[in-house]
Amino acid sequence: MEPDPDDPFDITDDELRRAGSARWTHPPGDVLPAWIAEMDVRPCPPVLDAVRTAVDQGMVGYPPIDAGVVGLPEAFAAFVRDRFGWAVDPDLVLPCGDVMSGVRLALETLCDQAPVVVPVPSYPPMLDVVPLTGRKLVTVPALDGDRRLHVDAIDAAFAAGARTVLLSSPHNPLGRVWSRAELEGLRDVAERHGARVISDEVHAPLVLAGALHLPYALVDGTARQVTTVTSASKAWNIPGLKCAQLVPGTAADAAALAATPHVANHGVSPLGLVAGAAAYTRGRAWLDHLITELDRRRSELADMMAERLPQVAWTPPEATYLAWLDLRGVPSANPVRRALVAGRVMVSRGTDFGPGLDRFTRITFATSAERLERVVDGLTRAWSTSPG
Repeated sequence: MEPDPDDPFDITDDELRRAGSARWTHPPGDVLPAWIAEMDVRPCPPVLDAVRTAVDQGMVGYPPIDAGVVGLPEAFAAFVRDRFGWAVDPDLVLPCGDVMSGVRLALETLCDQAPVVVPVPSYPPMLDVVPLTGRKLVTVPALDGDRRLHVDAIDAAFAAGARTVLLSSPHNPLGRVWSRAELEGLRDVAERHGARVISDEVHAPLVLAGALHLPYALVDGTARQVTTVTSASKAWNIPGLKCAQLVPGTAADAAALAATPHVANHGVSPLGLVAGAAAYTRGRAWLDHLITELDRRRSELADMMAERLPQVAWTPPEATYLAWLDLRGVPSANPVRRALVAGRVMVSRGTDFGPGLDRFTRITFATSAERLERVVDGLTRAWSTSPG
């Protein structure tokens, strides 16, 4: 059967395994993966065409020193202008290998040698990157009692000596899209303590119906604080092509980042530069359709969770394709392990996202409706039966 060109998720399990990603090749063959933040989609056709053309042209050497050769800074600036109303000078856009290498470069180049705050639950590499830079990691709750960004906890960490916060915006894994008031509150405490904000906005293109992303750099008074790190990797599902963008808030910060030795910022792929430029220019219609499908998956997951897994608490995300699940009502000593053994579904370990989160997990719903139902069926078998 020919794949449906209008359905990005019309791809079989066998095709996904043959594609060779960690998501599908790490679990045993009879296990459904719901554990890693990658989508079960066919590649965006304009991006795939651009990469094929680049390969045909022999573009497999070192990437150009000036990313403007392939138009990436200009394409990125046009995309965020049209999508978010964010006016970015293309001269300030610095390519890097991926989001986490960009976060590390910003930490090491621009930030004080002082503790770094990471709100938890957190994308696990955010927790790992801080000690790699020789800095102390300080975790605080991501949300307060009203499910708002816990600015008071960040303020207290700054008062105790921290001088940088790693902000996930939109948040992975909670799926929150921070409001202007929340971001202004963060700006105020960072300004009061002379702190920096590194804003990971890789999920910004994946805001679902009912929410609107505000780049932290668009909040008045943040230019001296902020370095934004983002990429086309999540929204267009191309993390293997290795290209992200660093956007410092000032020309002085841009100059400091550009002046680092090459070895401090290596790993950009020439194919990633091409893919990113194609995504930001010719991949917009595909992205819009994808978001419509993700919104459907979010609704379908909500219906199935309410019907089959009422003991699992969660709040449907405002952005991303990730669901953060509270498993404290599941009758199992190790629900993540039980999902694998009894349900044949691999989900993420909550402890990877921060301390004390062993009764939580994150799952990915960026897949076909049929495959998502199989995932929920497996979790239902595992989490609705006797403990194990």
